[in-house]
Amino acid sequence: MMKHSGGVTRSLLLVICGALLTLSYSPFHWHWLPFIILPIVVRLIWPLAPKRAFRAGFVFGMGWFGAGLSWIYVSIDQYGGVPVPVTLLLLVLLFAYLALFPAIAFWCWQKLSHRKFAWRFSLPFFWLIAELLRGWLFTGFPWLSIGYSQTDGIFGGLAPVIGETGITVAIWFTAITLVLALRFKKPASLLIPLTLLTCAVVFPKIQPTERKAESMSVLLVQGNIQQSLKWQAEQQWSNILRYLDLTRPKFNHDLVIWPESAITALEPYASDVLNTVKQSASMNGSALITGIIDYDRLNDDFYNSVIVLDEKSYSYGNANRYQKHQLLPIGEFVPFEDFLRPLAPLFNLPMSSFSRGGYQQPNLKANGNNLAMAICYEIAFAGQVRSNTYDDTDYLVTISNDTWFGDSHGPWQHMQIARMRAMELAKPLLRATNNGVTAAVDEHGQYIELAPQFTATALSADVYPVSGSTLFNKIGNWGAIILALFGLLPVIATKRTKKRAQT
Repeated sequence: MMKHSGGVTRSLLLVICGALLTLSYSPFHWHWLPFIILPIVVRLIWPLAPKRAFRAGFVFGMGWFGAGLSWIYVSIDQYGGVPVPVTLLLLVLLFAYLALFPAIAFWCWQKLSHRKFAWRFSLPFFWLIAELLRGWLFTGFPWLSIGYSQTDGIFGGLAPVIGETGITVAIWFTAITLVLALRFKKPASLLIPLTLLTCAVVFPKIQPTERKAESMSVLLVQGNIQQSLKWQAEQQWSNILRYLDLTRPKFNHDLVIWPESAITALEPYASDVLNTVKQSASMNGSALITGIIDYDRLNDDFYNSVIVLDEKSYSYGNANRYQKHQLLPIGEFVPFEDFLRPLAPLFNLPMSSFSRGGYQQPNLKANGNNLAMAICYEIAFAGQVRSNTYDDTDYLVTISNDTWFGDSHGPWQHMQIARMRAMELAKPLLRATNNGVTAAVDEHGQYIELAPQFTATALSADVYPVSGSTLFNKIGNWGAIILALFGLLPVIATKRTKKRAQT
């Protein structure tokens, strides 16, 4: 009975720890919290056998994803067309799937280290493998990775060398060393987080990137159009007028950016509107970037696209465009659609049959600037954004429509993810959304200008382009992998010591 009671208490603590991690992300920004919570998690799982460690990791994951991704309920409840019990069941299944990854990481850790102390530092390595798998399997869902908590935190400076993934590894190393120092009286282990902290201060200062002397004036337009009206055919023209009315008084910017699918008419049938906008932009010496749906009539394919409207470069079908590659499951493509689509409106949302653009595409050209694009969900995929960011890329641009998630913490997490891409690549980032979060961010991930949510507005900012590439842009996740492999050095040292003793 006592043992069972202890297991229940441990599970309850792990759920609470996982749920509290939500406060470390935007909009709460308690970036110090992982340095308290994760050592507690390590200490709770430290004595467990592998099977119990798996269950403990799963319980921790349910708290982590259950609270952190609770905003998904808003979109399913309001737009999914399914009863509340079914909505809750779908969410529990999603959270349970995601919780398998920390469970596997803790199982691997305890499988090797439960009886051999030398494996104790292997947790960051197994966590890294699990997270890379989570970001790839079934097209991937890399949201809520622990490293994002440091966008405004003490380890944020590691981003331009080892990326967000490497920051996650660094946080787990810190958690283990704190347990060793406080519980097992090994204060020398604190040299590890002190070294990491020193690197976080130094790394941003040694990157081979340079801010250019002349800034660009940018206008980010936020239409604040209700999701229920966005795709209604009779609302197409009034929606476009909303964006035109917000833009006209401030059209004299170098670059104007409208959100994802701001123009809901299919591109082949919107020539009149596009020509009008193109002429207005040209008359003001501006280039306008907008999301639009392209329809390839020959192959019957739809693409979530971005085009540049100016006198020099735009014509239908031209190469100066971007087509979304990383599609959102259910929202933009439906796996097993022949089976799922008849079940509920959730699996038959408007524009949920997109085709994929290429993984790597040329930068958009706009008013002499090179722009690396990411549409909505794509900004969470660091590898893809990195592959589309080059030495001569001036800005990162991402457009989105987070209206699906209402007044929840989801859009703020999305913005935080975008800020981390700016930090990793040392490029300023421009983000336009339908109802927020719309912002301009510098190459260090700091806000230049930020628009209020749920307001129709046009945000003006002067942003300096940056040339060159960070080390992370050159090596990707190899920095995180190398850092994680340091955790295996005690194993190698122990084996060598035993080998010498035997000889």
